[in-house]
Amino acid sequence: MQQKLRILLVEDEDHLLDAIKLNLELEGYKVHAVKDGKTALKIFKEERFNLIILDVMLPEMDGFQVCETIRLENTEVPILFLTAKNTSEDRVMGLKKGADDYLVKPFNLEELILRVGILVKRSLKSDDLKELNSYKIGDKTIYFNSFELKQDDGVVVPLTKKETMLLKLLIERKNEAVSREQILETVWNYDVYPSTRTIDNFILTFRKYFEPDQKNPVYFHSIRGVGYKFTDSTH
Repeated sequence: MQQKLRILLVEDEDHLLDAIKLNLELEGYKVHAVKDGKTALKIFKEERFNLIILDVMLPEMDGFQVCETIRLENTEVPILFLTAKNTSEDRVMGLKKGADDYLVKPFNLEELILRVGILVKRSLKSDDLKELNSYKIGDKTIYFNSFELKQDDGVVVPLTKKETMLLKLLIERKNEAVSREQILETVWNYDVYPSTRTIDNFILTFRKYFEPDQKNPVYFHSIRGVGYKFTDSTH
């Protein structure tokens, strides 16, 4: 029997907490519901979750602080903010703190369920990739743990750690545009700021490795003004 997907729900309004919890449980999720940020952080450290639903206005410690604290320990778990404020400043603040999505109260429960489904699916895709030690593109296989690229003819090309991390990030987010900010945070950890040219050079190297025609890439794409995208119709 498949294990239930786990959601941490943090909401201080009783009626809303109960309604969201009930609807998520009817969808088959296991929901741990709490009313304040400090309790949420304590529970988060003790258990593993597929998604966190976080109200912005919480007693003692607001949702932004909770999100920021969680992101110091975990950059993977999706976070969905609930807020009564429909201002772009709040939306931007939430996304800057590391949220994946944002829903303004009052909201339709059906829309909440749909957004939850999308975020949970993304987290599962990310988990699957962690369990994978390799990924094949064309006639070459990337081995993430040993930082190697092996061709079908047996030739082995060593990869740098940064190349491997960037490949893994793009493959994990297959068919999604990945922003330069996300690449900075995940691959460079903000310790050194590479220029756009540096990241472009990595993409050019990947095209040399994998693309049959480097001028017409089918795998590694630059998205002007946004970042980069990996596509693969064979998987």
